[in-house]
Amino acid sequence: MNATPLRLSTAQADFEARFAERLHWSSEADHAIEQRVADILADVQQRGDAAVLEYTARFDGLRAAGVNELELTQADFKRAFDALPATQREALQAAAARVRRYHEAQKKANGEGWSYRDEDGTLLGQKVTPLDRVGIYVPGGKAAYPSSLIMNAVPAHVAGVPEIVMVVPTPVRGSVATGGAEGGAATATRGERNELVLAAAYVAGVTRAFTIGGAQAVAALAYGTATVPKVDKITGPGNAYVASAKKRVFGTVGIDMIAGPSEILVLADGSTPAEWVAMDLFSQAEHDELAQSILLCPDAAYIDAVQAAIERLLPAMPRAAIIAKSLNDRGALILTRSMEEACAISNRIAPEHLEVSSAEPHRWEPLLKHAGAIFLGAYTSESLGDYCAGPNHVLPTSGTARFSSPLGVYDFQKRSSLIEVSAAGAQSLGTVAAELAYGEGLQAHARAAELRLTPVPPMRETR
Repeated sequence: MNATPLRLSTAQADFEARFAERLHWSSEADHAIEQRVADILADVQQRGDAAVLEYTARFDGLRAAGVNELELTQADFKRAFDALPATQREALQAAAARVRRYHEAQKKANGEGWSYRDEDGTLLGQKVTPLDRVGIYVPGGKAAYPSSLIMNAVPAHVAGVPEIVMVVPTPVRGSVATGGAEGGAATATRGERNELVLAAAYVAGVTRAFTIGGAQAVAALAYGTATVPKVDKITGPGNAYVASAKKRVFGTVGIDMIAGPSEILVLADGSTPAEWVAMDLFSQAEHDELAQSILLCPDAAYIDAVQAAIERLLPAMPRAAIIAKSLNDRGALILTRSMEEACAISNRIAPEHLEVSSAEPHRWEPLLKHAGAIFLGAYTSESLGDYCAGPNHVLPTSGTARFSSPLGVYDFQKRSSLIEVSAAGAQSLGTVAAELAYGEGLQAHARAAELRLTPVPPMRETR
């Protein structure tokens, strides 16, 4: 099995065209998926629990008499946690504690309300309140992601959200997806639960959970059913059906983002062992065949060394076929004229994960404007950020880091403006507001302000 990422050089005459072709990825699900998702959402909105049960049986092979049978309990979480080896329990708690500590600091810095008073006594400010209820989608099927659960639930908990509802598909082993969740059609009464995910729910403070997935789970959270509560916002990654469903329910509920395939961009100066960089490229390529791994480096010999390391290390990887497909179809090893040029190209890409694998990472960091997360130095592997460094691993993809930010406490809060106008303030503000309102032809607006003036002026005609 071979993995040969595309070799490019910025000195090539056709670099721009070939580079653009390699970056291209369509965020649009195909028409069949879009139509099927639309049908599922409408059906769940109309029939509620009955539709959720039908789709869960069809796509996950998980049959139940009622959605209440699919609900996981706090006892399930605690039992799963207690049954883990001590090393896994400690790792979950350590990761959650670090993520909590980071987000507590974020809340202290940015999440508090504030106010001030003008000279006339008018109070202006902002009130910050948590959302009442959020839904967290945790993928299941091909892989389980307790780390994703922690990254979504902990900042919601820190923000003060009182209800955190988790949905996680538990498909039957060997099932093949035909239209919704990560699993597929089969006949069974109970799917496979990942105990590490349930234990993570215990550690992260999930309040309710259901073993449903796919577009039907998103619909249930967005619209509510007799059993599944309606939430205010849905966060968390999923497959193409989940992404399409989240896009369609946006407006009914909030969502975190529409995530594309995972990405890593490594800026290397040649000082890091080639094996380390090769494995970092693997770390994203193993997610799925559409993931993208790119190396930018001004040292041609070092790029050769990384390619050799890829060939040497790949056969030992359990997900070697996925890695090879990803690197062959979407990977690239790019020779640049300088590290400065590499930084400029990175800003154009705006990657999800950006590693600065350099002996002088802080020399280059000021040049980097657009990235979901920046990992500085040879010892800072992207995988540490995925699990336990502290900052959130839910990051913007597909170039959206140009205008989007990582998931955080602020995503689970909303801000309300505070305005308390004093009697003195009403005199000056009322005159201004009335003048503008009359100019817009909104007489009631103007008069509402004027009635608070002393003395009250006669009502004017709008103009």
